Amino acid sequence: MRTEPFSLSLSTPLDTAAGTIDERRGFLVRLDLDGTPGLGEATPLPGWTESLDDCEAALREVDDPETALDGDSFADAPAARHGVSLAVLDARARAAGEPLYRHLGANTRIEEVPVNATVGDGEPKETAEAAADAVNKGFPAVKVKVGARPLAEDVERFEAVRTRCPDVELRADANGAWDRETAERALSAFADHDVAFVEQPLSADELSGHTDLRGGPVGIALDEGLHEHGIDAVLDAAAADVIVIKPMALGGVDRAADAGRRAIDAGLDVVVTTTIDGAVARAAAVHLAAALPGVRASGLATRRFLDEDIRENVAPIRSGAAVVPQGKGNIPPS
Repeated sequence: MRTEPFSLSLSTPLDTAAGTIDERRGFLVRLDLDGTPGLGEATPLPGWTESLDDCEAALREVDDPETALDGDSFADAPAARHGVSLAVLDARARAAGEPLYRHLGANTRIEEVPVNATVGDGEPKETAEAAADAVNKGFPAVKVKVGARPLAEDVERFEAVRTRCPDVELRADANGAWDRETAERALSAFADHDVAFVEQPLSADELSGHTDLRGGPVGIALDEGLHEHGIDAVLDAAAADVIVIKPMALGGVDRAADAGRRAIDAGLDVVVTTTIDGAVARAAAVHLAAALPGVRASGLATRRFLDEDIRENVAPIRSGAAVVPQGKGNIPPS
């Protein structure tokens, strides 16, 4: 197994729990599995995974990739595990002569998966115009960032969006910004504008708080909460109607697929998204979405956040959907 470092400039700086970053740095992971090549990507993100240095150190420790995946070598290095596990999955799918999504369990050909658009924290008119532009481009769902301003202003923004876009599925993403009282008022107000669900209304540590918020017309989705507590705790607490799966943060497409299937079996909806990764990991997330039955429009339109990419025209977004690669494995080897 060998690794190749890369750096991808962001089109705009990204605010994370660990500070602002202006590039995505990571490693391509290449291996040979019984004569078949496999390619993976390990792209750590501060606040969600290990650091870049810890990721590199974990990758350096790998002797036998398959054995490492079965042990605890990556206990504190989910991005490193993602890179190795994806390379192994890629090689296995290639050896089987099938696309990765079929190797992950899909039993029919899937040409595309629906994708949501994301709208930032603008004024009501700006937010409505951005949402209308997304609808005109064919996106079936629009996620609006909320929580950075007073609740009354966020409600005005949704009113403006719904007026411009009467039929699109609307979602809100609070990134844990609210206390319970504010979240309750938000859910009540957002129901008037037919918001499908609110992502992470409370901080990630408030699992029981999310349980208490459920039951109304606006669903509860967990993102950071799933990452912090794991799928077992989320299901046991009945804390979500929707889970948001980030394969890089969960330690691999294999683990993400397991969490997604368990959630679906428990009656939850699933959204797949990326941590603004390069083309290799982003394509794998598209394969994952294709492999999970009934997955909702997902956060896979993240190429636009990068000034450059590992590979271009991989799983492109067309008319509100991500095109699923149909070759052997994840993407064609370079």
